[in-house]
Amino acid sequence: MDIHPSAVVDPAAQLADGVSIGPNAVIGVGVSLADGVRVGAGAVITGDTSIGAETEIFPGAVIGGPPQDLSYKGEPVSVEVGARCVLREHVTITAGTARGRGKTVVGDDCYFMVGVHVGHDCIVGNGVVLSNNVLLAGHSTFGDYVLIGGAAAIVQRVRVGAYAFISGLSGVTKDVIPFGYVIGHRGRIDSLNLVGLKRRGFKRDQIRKLLDAYEVLFHGEGTQAERVARVRADHGADDGVDAILKFVDDAPARPLLQPLPKTAPTDDPHAATEFLETGR
Repeated sequence: MDIHPSAVVDPAAQLADGVSIGPNAVIGVGVSLADGVRVGAGAVITGDTSIGAETEIFPGAVIGGPPQDLSYKGEPVSVEVGARCVLREHVTITAGTARGRGKTVVGDDCYFMVGVHVGHDCIVGNGVVLSNNVLLAGHSTFGDYVLIGGAAAIVQRVRVGAYAFISGLSGVTKDVIPFGYVIGHRGRIDSLNLVGLKRRGFKRDQIRKLLDAYEVLFHGEGTQAERVARVRADHGADDGVDAILKFVDDAPARPLLQPLPKTAPTDDPHAATEFLETGR
């Protein structure tokens, strides 16, 4: 254990072997740091907060502070951060609320860049990458391997499915399906995250089934319920498509982020297939 003399560590905090705490860092009474956690200079970890093994917290980060919610009256709430995460300078993660989940959760192997804010009651999956100054509002949830570009903002209670990509500066106001690709100042779906799928080892036939499901779900005829039923009948046995269907089924009243309407003269139906073949 390596604790700088200027660090302020409450005697009741639980520190495992291999913990390193830098100058002027503050570790509060309810904090638990697992083996190999590194805390940078001036970082503050407070409240009922647990940090998983080998997570690195950079200078100026504040983890476990009270929720930014006017309903909060000092109730017992918490933060859980998983193993092997990297929380860069000035990341803030606030605790849950009594009227929400009661805790804010970050999974394993996440990478949060400078200035990221994770609001109260958020649930963030494993392997999530948040670029500089991304803002996650309260009660929002994120599946595994989501990637969000710089200065994007996610509003309250929005769900973002696994493997989705959200471009920088996008404002996301509705749920994003798993594997979705979001662009635009007022974020909209623009096909699937093909680059991310290829990088994660998805095969061409898997991606083609996902693209077929996407076309029916967002550009097919009929009501959303009818389109979902068609996707289920045609491709429901595929694991990836099933993940999309479960995402919709879990909150059928939630609105899904939509694409712009197709314009036949400019749309290229072969573009996605060409990308799968060439990678361009």
